[in-house]
Amino acid sequence: MVSIYQHFREEEHSFIDQVLTWKEAVERSYITKQSDFLDPREQHIAQSILGKNNEVIHWGMDGGVENAERKRLMIRPFYESLDRDVYSCELLQATYNEKFMSLSHRDVLGAFLSLGLDRSKLGDVHVADGKIQMIIAAEISPYILANFTSVRKANVTFETKDLSSWSGQQEEWMYADKVISSKRLDVVVKEMYHIPRKEAVQYIQRKLVRVNFKVVEDPAFEVEEGDLFSVRGKGRGFLQRIHGKTRKDRLRITVGLLK
Repeated sequence: MVSIYQHFREEEHSFIDQVLTWKEAVERSYITKQSDFLDPREQHIAQSILGKNNEVIHWGMDGGVENAERKRLMIRPFYESLDRDVYSCELLQATYNEKFMSLSHRDVLGAFLSLGLDRSKLGDVHVADGKIQMIIAAEISPYILANFTSVRKANVTFETKDLSSWSGQQEEWMYADKVISSKRLDVVVKEMYHIPRKEAVQYIQRKLVRVNFKVVEDPAFEVEEGDLFSVRGKGRGFLQRIHGKTRKDRLRITVGLLK
């Protein structure tokens, strides 16, 4: 068991424990276990732990719509379905007058959190053309419909829509292979965004860099496969794969930048 933890950050150990507990419960009692929405790094961890399906359990992830970034994990006995409709994802939609108000993803997320709700209950969010769409965990839908009535100064009324009504466009990533000297955050940001290392350090120290949606201020922070990055003003990046070391003891990686 110790070997599992060695591959992940200390702050991720509690999530590893949770996945292992779910897996053991399904294997032992033949019950279904489902997570809230996981970010890409958590999805990577869960996939690493669960491995391939077997004769006892199978598992899957789904975010309600094609190419969802945030997904729910479901672990079930081998004889139960993993069709999309079992993941309990729901689409809520509201409109606002974009002539008088400009809203962003951040505004919607802030309003959601101000209701005392956990971020893990919210999947993907799309805000465009006077329309807000949110994929949510179906169990909180009644609360959202009753209490989510404003974003900034805009009054909104959400209603349930069929998941096929989702209008968020498929994200396009540009991937490239890189060779880096270490897994330090400043080194990866330098290569990913094609900027001098000194500039990468400044971005990090000014709290302009997020890893898996959390601000990281330490340039020496070690990144891992599956990490999602954002640098203010430069967009989002993704460490898709760490392939291994070169003959000169450098790391070969594949990174993605959102178009």
